Order: sequence, then structure tokens, then C-alpha cells
Amino acid sequence: MNVRKSEVIISAIVLLFFVIGVCLYPWMPDKIASHWNAKGEVDGYLPKFWGLFLFPLIFAGIALLLVAVPRIDPLKANIEEFRRHYDRFAIIFSIFFLFIYLQTILWNLGIQISPLTLLPIGMGLLFYYAGVLCENAKRNWFIGIRTPWTLSSDTVWGKTHKIGGKLFKIAGITAILGAFIQEYAIILILIPVISVAVYTSAYSYFEYQKEVKQKAY
Repeated sequence: MNVRKSEVIISAIVLLFFVIGVCLYPWMPDKIASHWNAKGEVDGYLPKFWGLFLFPLIFAGIALLLVAVPRIDPLKANIEEFRRHYDRFAIIFSIFFLFIYLQTILWNLGIQISPLTLLPIGMGLLFYYAGVLCENAKRNWFIGIRTPWTLSSDTVWGKTHKIGGKLFKIAGITAILGAFIQEYAIILILIPVISVAVYTSAYSYFEYQKEVKQKAY
């Protein structure tokens, strides 16, 4: 089994999570701020152990999924056609998780960087590159805009992902604006991406119905 460069990087990030947690454990408070509300105020705490290691454990599971998906998908040959874009997305996603973890660590050490500064930028970059990934994705069972209609037709898949890719890029740019208009940060993150999801689902349905009608004549 060949190990890809992206898999090595993701594995290194997983290890870094746990190294950070172990090294900083003695200096962390007994109760760790672990959740913030829409105003950027702490509204949840965890005991020290879980505050330091729950996030790394969750990410370790996500990392396994990121590595496994291209290997277990029944249409993995299609994934190989856009694998470099998938690998880049997986790395960006991993780095995003690491920065969120570091923000939590720093906050509990007294360096209080608001999540409303970091989250919009990170999510914006993820959405933007998700757009790049969509524009290059071929039909598969795990990655992309997977509706019954895109999965049933390569043509519908292609059309939906072409427009979906552009819309995700716009959603990414909109989300980044939340870092500068923090009182609307959550709205600027959630509303555009939810709108893209609803629109592309409806778009794929109507495109599929159009294709069925064309085949009937």
C-alpha cells in the first residue's frame, strides 16, 4: 500500500495534537474553556483531561476517515482523477482543526484570541477550497454534492458541481467578511453555505428531471 505525502502530513498533525496536549498539561487550568457562543463568550467548560484530549481524539477519527475514503469508495478510480485536489483539501481541513485547537489552548493560557476572528477566516478558506474541489470532483459516493440525482447521472453531477463550486467560493469569501464584522460572523458563515446546499440540491433535481424528459423523446 503506497503512503501518500498528504497522509504523512495528516498523521504528523494528529501526532502534533497529542504532543501539544501532553506538553502543556501541567500549565492548564483544571477547568478548560471549550465552547463559545455566537457573541464569542465562553459558555462551556470541560475537565482538564477532556479539554485537552477530546478534540485530538475526535480529529484522529476524522483523519482516519480522510485517509480511508479514497481507498474504500466503490468509485475510487474516479477519485484518483481529482486526488491532488482532495489531498490539498484534507491538509487544509487538518490545519484548520489544528488552529482551532491552538486557539482553545491559548485562550486557557490567558492569550484570549476571539474565535470570531479565527473561525470566519478558517471556514472561509475551507468553503473556498471546497469550491475548487467541487469544480474538479468526479462522481463518487463520499466527496462532493451527493444527492440522488447527482449520483445517478454524470451529466447532472458535472453541471451541479460546476455551479456549486462557484457558489462555495462566494460563500467562502462571504464567511471571511465575518472576521471584520464579528457581530454578524455566524450569519455570514452559516446562511451562505446553507443556501448553497439548498440551491444545489434543488438544481440537481431539476437538471435530472430535464435529462429524463430529454431521454424520453
